[in-house]
Amino acid sequence: MTDSKNQPLAGKTAIVTGASRGIGLAIAARLAADGAKVCITARTEDALREAAATLPAGQVIAVPGKADDSEHRAEVMDRVAAEWGRLDILVNNAGINPIYGKLIDVDLAVARKIIEVNIVSTLAWSQAAYQHPGLGFTEHGGSIVNLSSVTGYIPSPGIGMYGVTKAAVCHLTTTLAAELGPEVRVNAVAPAVVKTDFAKALYEGREADVAAEYPLKRLGTPEDIAGAVAYLVSPDASWVSGQTLVLDGGLLTVGGAA
Repeated sequence: MTDSKNQPLAGKTAIVTGASRGIGLAIAARLAADGAKVCITARTEDALREAAATLPAGQVIAVPGKADDSEHRAEVMDRVAAEWGRLDILVNNAGINPIYGKLIDVDLAVARKIIEVNIVSTLAWSQAAYQHPGLGFTEHGGSIVNLSSVTGYIPSPGIGMYGVTKAAVCHLTTTLAAELGPEVRVNAVAPAVVKTDFAKALYEGREADVAAEYPLKRLGTPEDIAGAVAYLVSPDASWVSGQTLVLDGGLLTVGGAA
């Protein structure tokens, strides 16, 4: 008999994008530990296969591809429908930030690429889950969690374009929540600096100094974010929609910037 307390997501299925490492992989691992079957996606096939090997056998499928590729999205939805016949949870974790510098100097071609992956693809994955006829996403209480950032709330030196897109993700979240309820709940999480390869430029070589700016005196871990996502997709959050949960160790409270 399933222990609903220890495995609140038993019988559920999930898709986590950008899940070959870092926050995405930690989220996939937490959802699997909570009983869900998880489809993970990412650009690099070898890294994705290695990530899949760390998750419970029989609970994971891995589909490599780019988040902003419509054919990849369709392939993922079709695979989940064929393997499991339903989708309950979509975590839009994939995101990019290939530049560092002042927003006024940003290469516009690069800006468009960041917008395409961080904003448009977040919407596109949500549309694909919502519209696929074989997943029943709206029939049994679907849940979407989008990855935003504290940079969407305050200017953050050097990563302005990233912050612009993450502010848009927050508004995208509230708008989708208003449109898709009551069948689908839509929420977001907004981390500050988390110790991942993606964020190394923000803390590498000066972690103690960066962490000292946080009231909790440490940087985030991927598991911190995974725990929050697990809550938002769980039955405990059944009356939560349209919210962005800031995960920042108190940084914004004291006027800090990531």
